[in-house]
Amino acid sequence: MNITAITADGYKNLSGVDIVPDRKLNVFCGKNAQGKTNLIEAVWLCTGCKSFRLARDRNFIGFDKEKASVSVSFENSVREQNISFEIKKGSLRDKDITLNGVKVPLMSRLFGSLKCVVFTPDDLSLMKGSPENRRSFIDLSASQLKPSFVSALNKYNGLLAQRNAAVKSISFGMSSADDLEIWDRQLAVTGAYISLIRYTYCSDLNSYTEKLYSTITGGKEDMKLGYISTIYDSLEGRTDYNGELADIYYDRLKRSRGDDIRMGYTTVGIHRDDMSTEINGLDVREFGSQGQQRSAAVVMKTAQAKIIEEETGEAPVMLLDDVLSELDDSRKSFILGNISDIQVFITCCDKSFISGIDMPGKIFCVDNGQITEE
Repeated sequence: MNITAITADGYKNLSGVDIVPDRKLNVFCGKNAQGKTNLIEAVWLCTGCKSFRLARDRNFIGFDKEKASVSVSFENSVREQNISFEIKKGSLRDKDITLNGVKVPLMSRLFGSLKCVVFTPDDLSLMKGSPENRRSFIDLSASQLKPSFVSALNKYNGLLAQRNAAVKSISFGMSSADDLEIWDRQLAVTGAYISLIRYTYCSDLNSYTEKLYSTITGGKEDMKLGYISTIYDSLEGRTDYNGELADIYYDRLKRSRGDDIRMGYTTVGIHRDDMSTEINGLDVREFGSQGQQRSAAVVMKTAQAKIIEEETGEAPVMLLDDVLSELDDSRKSFILGNISDIQVFITCCDKSFISGIDMPGKIFCVDNGQITEE
């Protein structure tokens, strides 16, 4: 998969952007706050994902602009496609979103068309961050392979909100614990399905990260990933999410009702699960050095890209937003060596960084929201 053209105007500070990226390496240089990350973010939004900066729609439009527009043309092994969106200050909810000229109602409907992997400095703390960050990583990665998974996640979140509201109502003496039955039955099936998808993805991820981590450490250390479920002792070899797995999930919810009512929320389920990471048998979060934690994050993002290519037959576009400047030379070389055959967008502040990259490509200068090719 390759991005062939990008235009943007009014998206934050971007103004009159109209570039044709190289099919391999694209380096965007400029001082801080000039618009480098804005470009990466604009491309990322065209994948149908939420902003990795957690920005709201109203923040997409520049301070002195009435609207923001972005267009990304790209090609896969079959054809060339285009995604565009426009958002206006007066009607933030009424976005004009198109996929190949056809209007789509929501940005999320673009999901699965343009496949990218974004890697930011925040991802380097994936290992020591909260379980929510790791769950989000698994869910996004799995959704890129199975877009319908997003619907299951949205359904679960809706059901969970309803159950939590019922739990609070019971804790205030306003309703009966029997009212949880309807929500537990539905959560059980959806939760079992999500658990199975997450477990399967973690297993696939582990098969890649084991090899990659061994490479980055010269075979001196072993890394293993696992899925930590608050419901199941083991999911190995299971597929019956609509049968016995759902029954197990339901029984676990039923047994936790007393605790849930006392706490005021649902204490078990996929929203409380986590991913384990061990190096040489020790938990990376508790015993890993900063270097080991960073290496683990690097191989996980690299593995994410490799899995997409293996499963879909299309290599994703890699978006590296100022992340290489945070890494030492060995980890930097490892990333570049493993993505040399795909299209890459790299942002950096210092042009001297480019001298260490032995790949053909283009260099772009980013200055006050304007992007020019050098």
